[in-house]
Amino acid sequence: MIGRFFRGIWQEYVIDLRDRIDAEAMLYRTTTPAGEVTRRMVSVFLTVIGVLTFVRFAGNENDTRWMVQGLRAVGLDDAAAWLHGALNTSPDRRFHQRIVWAAGRLLGYLVPTLLVARLVLREPLRSFGLRVRGTARHLPVYAFFFAVLAPVLYAASLAPAFQAKYPYYKLAPGEPLWPWFWSWEALYAAQFVALEFFYRGFFLHGLRRVLGYASIFAMMVPYAMIHFGKPLPEALGSVIAGFVLGTVSLKSDSIWGGCAIHVAVAMSMDLLSLWHQGRL
Repeated sequence: MIGRFFRGIWQEYVIDLRDRIDAEAMLYRTTTPAGEVTRRMVSVFLTVIGVLTFVRFAGNENDTRWMVQGLRAVGLDDAAAWLHGALNTSPDRRFHQRIVWAAGRLLGYLVPTLLVARLVLREPLRSFGLRVRGTARHLPVYAFFFAVLAPVLYAASLAPAFQAKYPYYKLAPGEPLWPWFWSWEALYAAQFVALEFFYRGFFLHGLRRVLGYASIFAMMVPYAMIHFGKPLPEALGSVIAGFVLGTVSLKSDSIWGGCAIHVAVAMSMDLLSLWHQGRL
């Protein structure tokens, strides 16, 4: 019975999906001028490179000198002084630095991709994984994925490396969870929605017509690489997560289930870390 269930899932979500997506891609490549096919692929890949570069450097909360110097360069000395103080000397500087981190990802993952999707690729945004209709029928797959992940998350949370990494917003001794920790969790969740749109929306659906089913694996490469600074089990797990979330995004034409699972996993990791530290 269980074996039949998993074979059915594999057939529907992998084999049948692969055949359908590859057939659609072949039809697109054979009925579309070669220059248009190339333009689409180059547009997506160059946008991805630009976004990843922006997020890596502009969203680096540990080096915000360029922001301060940029304000000074345009004569906004007072604003530059305020920003420097907010990020370096303010009692709330840890939270302000987290804002820089989250804002860099929200702006980087969303603004260029939305503009390229509408102005360059000239397609409705819903075709990049923003559909809502029909998402509910795939929720059992996401729920099963989270159920499988839950014990793995708990086991990983016992490791000192995990507890040293999470949560990203480090509470000071005696600091309550409200307001900064819960405010941080809201920002954290928002940037995961942006991340899902970037990887499982713009990147994946932007390339599906050109690369077919292989678009999942193209997306998985940089997605795995952004986890290289994480604990090894999490970095390895990102490969599986990238495949599963990419698969269901292609199957459902929607990123929203992936957003929910990503936020749930991330918040669970933070709360588990705090729990082990005796902060909950």
